[in-house]
Amino acid sequence: MGNETKERLPLRMKPKTSRRLEQWYAVDNCRSKNEFVEKAVNFYVDYLEMQDDRSLLPTALLAVLDGRLGRLEDLIARREYTREVELDMVIGIIAGAMEIDRDDLKRRRAESARNVKATNGLISLEKRARAAGEPNWDGDQWQD
Repeated sequence: MGNETKERLPLRMKPKTSRRLEQWYAVDNCRSKNEFVEKAVNFYVDYLEMQDDRSLLPTALLAVLDGRLGRLEDLIARREYTREVELDMVIGIIAGAMEIDRDDLKRRRAESARNVKATNGLISLEKRARAAGEPNWDGDQWQD
């Protein structure tokens, strides 16, 4: 970083702006006025990029969000794959153990679709058993 070449730019500013620069560069923990001006320019460019219709967020923030969303997507995909494998195993076991005719399967599929829509996908075995009228559910304490 110390060997980095920098361009020299002629800069003119109003006395009031110069006083503000003098006042704030040390407060911002900048080692020099040049560093403060460079940070200010970068900040303003990020602001301008936010105003651009194509970009709502600064480039650095977009890069961070893309990385985090990519990792989240990978995590969700891995978990979804694992759930699908487990579901396929359960379906295979049930299909192998029971004889279900075509009409019963259609009825159960329609019932399941209604249940998922009615509960917004938040179905539990306990709720299904209670809805089916299984005895001895009222006094039972579940451990979550």
